Amino acid sequence: MPAESDDRATPRPPRGRGVAAIALIVVVAGIVYGVDQLTKALIVQNLVEGSIQPLLGDLVQLHFVRNPGAAFSLATGMTWIFSIAAVAVVGFVVWYSRRIRSLLWAVVFGLVLAGALGNLTDRLFREPGFARGHVVDFIQVWGFPAIFNVADVGITVGMALFVILVLRGVGLDGSRRAPEPRADSAAASEASAASDDETTRS
Repeated sequence: MPAESDDRATPRPPRGRGVAAIALIVVVAGIVYGVDQLTKALIVQNLVEGSIQPLLGDLVQLHFVRNPGAAFSLATGMTWIFSIAAVAVVGFVVWYSRRIRSLLWAVVFGLVLAGALGNLTDRLFREPGFARGHVVDFIQVWGFPAIFNVADVGITVGMALFVILVLRGVGLDGSRRAPEPRADSAAASEASAASDDETTRS
């Protein structure tokens, strides 16, 4: 017998949404990646490494550094490992994007893809060598302990949206599962029904 449908799940969107989702991934990734590479090029051309240029007073400053580690200047000295990890992330996002039907999930995948590609480009093609290149970081926010770039912002925002969508029960296909009924409410309903039944019998 076919499995009964789950009434708590919202109807799945038509398959045509898959094309729109993939297109949105490409657009989001292209825009964020382009901004990331453009800003890095401008920083390298116009600032001396180590220099600090106020952007919004002391709140936001441009602080040009070359980062051999992970996002937010973490784990320096492990550039080649992060290069391999970035390639794996890009491959996973590209492969898994075929399942995307939700436009919100498309934004998540686009942001993460752009962030991974942006920093991977630096690691592959910047000094000191292929797969060992240092990532250009330049955004420093007052009170935040690390210097970062647009690619890092893309990854962070993408992962924040990822957590929100998971917590809200939004599937990759756009369907959304309603929360399960609370056990205490179900027990109270059963107790009330039993009480009514006893009253009727008496």
